[in-house]
Amino acid sequence: MSDIRQGAAAALWQDLVREAQAASGGTLDESQESYLVFVLLRHQRDGQLLARIQALEWLHAQQQVGSARADALRDVGDRCLLVAGLFPDLAQRRRVSVDYFIDLGRGAYQGVADAGRDAYAELFARLAEGYRQLVAVLRGVRGPAGAAGILPPAHAVLH
Repeated sequence: MSDIRQGAAAALWQDLVREAQAASGGTLDESQESYLVFVLLRHQRDGQLLARIQALEWLHAQQQVGSARADALRDVGDRCLLVAGLFPDLAQRRRVSVDYFIDLGRGAYQGVADAGRDAYAELFARLAEGYRQLVAVLRGVRGPAGAAGILPPAHAVLH
């Protein structure tokens, strides 16, 4: 995964996700893989990703109702997923474990599932159930050198 790649962002992220799955021996179902690529695309230029306090975002989501609440919980779950998978060193700097982000994110996705209907609820229930597997795939995308080649380093965003 160290070679320089060119192409559409979605195709590049999908290739990285598939390579990480193959390297880790893990398998995501099609909906999990597609959603993970969507999360990477959606947040690839999020300069505030690492500056946000996810517990406060989760509390804010709890004050919302209806689709606003589901959207806010989804965002918390997405961001916790990215932090746990791509920037695990952020947890250490904040003096919490990576499991903190995993548990918070999984709970946020479960909240979306509980409030949703039909296919949307099913998707988020599967995402919540397979949250650790999603994190493991992102760790593979991150690679041994870290996420510096994919997203800005955590220290550059935080300082």
